[in-house]
Amino acid sequence: MSDDRYSRQSLYQPIGINGQEKIKNKHVLLIGCGALGTANAESLVRAGIGKLTIVDRDYVEASNLQRQQLFTEQDYLEQLPKAIAAKERLQQINSSVSISAYVMDGNSRNLASLVKEADLVLDATDNFDIRFITNDLIHQYEVPWIFGSCVGSTGMSYTILPGETPCLQCILEATPVSGATCDAVGIIAPAVQMVVAHQQAEALKILVEAVDAVRTKLVTFDLWHNQYQTIDMKRAKKDTCPTCGANPSYPNLSYEAQTKLEVLCGRNTVQIRSNRMVHLVELAERLRTIGTVKQNEFLLSLDYQPYRVVIFRDGRVLIHGTDSAEKAKAVYYQLVG
Repeated sequence: MSDDRYSRQSLYQPIGINGQEKIKNKHVLLIGCGALGTANAESLVRAGIGKLTIVDRDYVEASNLQRQQLFTEQDYLEQLPKAIAAKERLQQINSSVSISAYVMDGNSRNLASLVKEADLVLDATDNFDIRFITNDLIHQYEVPWIFGSCVGSTGMSYTILPGETPCLQCILEATPVSGATCDAVGIIAPAVQMVVAHQQAEALKILVEAVDAVRTKLVTFDLWHNQYQTIDMKRAKKDTCPTCGANPSYPNLSYEAQTKLEVLCGRNTVQIRSNRMVHLVELAERLRTIGTVKQNEFLLSLDYQPYRVVIFRDGRVLIHGTDSAEKAKAVYYQLVG
């Protein structure tokens, strides 16, 4: 391939030829390969990243094609795993990049070695269980991480530098999120692209080692209502934080802290136990847009064809209509967030 390939990028003075060489020698771990993941992956590959590792548990569905830019109708018809479909397309874009694809549900055990080997971790996940695990791992191995999320017309991004910035646990205590999901309230593609633009700008800064240029503020926006805000999170950092404080214990890496699944024998039902309380009233309002909801002070139930989902106040969930733990977990994240 011609040496001209990255010329426009290396002409940009803050990157330059030396920065382009650094990008070529860096390894990025991308966790999640949906809307944020595919757009981030394509940008990194076009920018000339040396190595890209993709982790995703899912396969291509029809509803993905509206915003997940690497996938085609053929990928959907063949039900290809997202990580595999993405790798095939990305290698066509840039064959010089080393790409590893893992079709798996990331957890504290199988992600540890991947985080340890990376120069940067990018968040493109769809739930906070895996984000809190990643938050602990990147601090344990001192690897920068760029958080990103979007739903509806809104999004946010934040760059976490272990030892310097507040961690995810700190910022979410200071800036609570709604827990809304794309399956419940929908999403428009521009919101995805806006988050990716912020993530990729930060990624380039970290990859070329321009640490002084890294944005240390939380960015939030609502494209539909023309709102954009940056929030200084320095005061959110806590010395007592179990992840980024003076005496870290990395609580989200323990078995007790993780969401647990149990197939209930003979009932075609999967029970999910989370360690987080559920706000039933708020959740019911969101879920009424996608199915019939019944609610009392103890639980709510939702007809979400072909399933019936019962959510208890203490975070326990029953997914009726399947004995597949993986399918039940996917439904859980679609609804609860």
